Amino acid sequence: MLIGVPKEVKNNEFRVGLAPANVQEVIDHGHQVIVQANAGVGIGATDSAYEAIGATIIDTPEEIFEKAEMIVKVKEPLTAERALLREGQVLFTYLHLAPDPDQTRELVDSGAVCIAYETVTSPSGGLPLLAPMSKVAGRMAVQVGAWCMEEPHGGLGMLLGGVPGVDPAKVVVIGGGVVGTHATHIAVGMGADVWVLDRDNKVLDSHWQQFGRSTNTVFSSRSALEKHVIEADLVIGGVLIPGAAAPKLVTREMVTAMKPGSVVVDVAIDQGGCLETSKPTTHAEPTYVVDDVVHYCVTNMPGGVPRTSTFALNNATLPFVLKLADLGYRQALTEDPHLLAGLNVHTGRVTCPEVAEALGYDCLDPIKAIN
Repeated sequence: MLIGVPKEVKNNEFRVGLAPANVQEVIDHGHQVIVQANAGVGIGATDSAYEAIGATIIDTPEEIFEKAEMIVKVKEPLTAERALLREGQVLFTYLHLAPDPDQTRELVDSGAVCIAYETVTSPSGGLPLLAPMSKVAGRMAVQVGAWCMEEPHGGLGMLLGGVPGVDPAKVVVIGGGVVGTHATHIAVGMGADVWVLDRDNKVLDSHWQQFGRSTNTVFSSRSALEKHVIEADLVIGGVLIPGAAAPKLVTREMVTAMKPGSVVVDVAIDQGGCLETSKPTTHAEPTYVVDDVVHYCVTNMPGGVPRTSTFALNNATLPFVLKLADLGYRQALTEDPHLLAGLNVHTGRVTCPEVAEALGYDCLDPIKAIN
């Protein structure tokens, strides 16, 4: 199979779909790889590094999309990239379609086969291709939240961990999954007063076993959520419904009642965000203020640490890239129900129930689609 790796074009996105080591693995399986010039510069991978292992460097994205049978990316294709997709071409990347009707419509119109990292499942019920970036984003959420809390950045001028004789900040983590666990890990390490809210008692038990009395776990009823959000100095939104738009758990009224200079970091923004006041931002302009509350809603947070993120993501995606290339997408999806769960759009039809429900499409069973 001829696999294409274009340079990412999203604002301040420096990750790359395949690092040189993974390109080497793909080539060792007998496939060809074409990489757009400077695609790996953000992780320190030069064009010569790709050429040294047998990849071909291509100058333009147009030529990458024209030649490749499968496109391997990191972030969802932007409008100009979607226009380059063709019928039957495989696109393997993050998509986050439920809150993005324009992208969904254009992918449907393209006739491409679109497999989303974020809905590929594991035998244990996890999301193995979303988890690496959720870990990164959860850890980053505390870093950027602490930065936003500084007075020059609009915050209330508070040190996250406090100092002897001065209280630490109250950090409220909404959602105790992968994002929440890793956010908690960093917040606890920095000495914050950490509160984790979730509706799954098994998740709350897991946090108690991992962190003990260094955190506080709360069942996320509406009243508990309102109380702790209003009291928080930093709120981190890490809720997820696989494939679907994030629920708007934090209302505008809750935000209005928060203290001036407090901060929210909505990691769920890729799926539309879990605050009513959330809107997508970029690394170039990461924050905005609503009712004196600083909002950080960057849609590609892990892109800020591209070396860590690319290698973590590549470690997870490589087996699936090889399976799609070795077997062809039809056989690979037929044999692997967990990879099949990643199929969101197939040659003009939506095949992910959550996306179809969110955007009003008829959903075609993915097995029927590929057969």
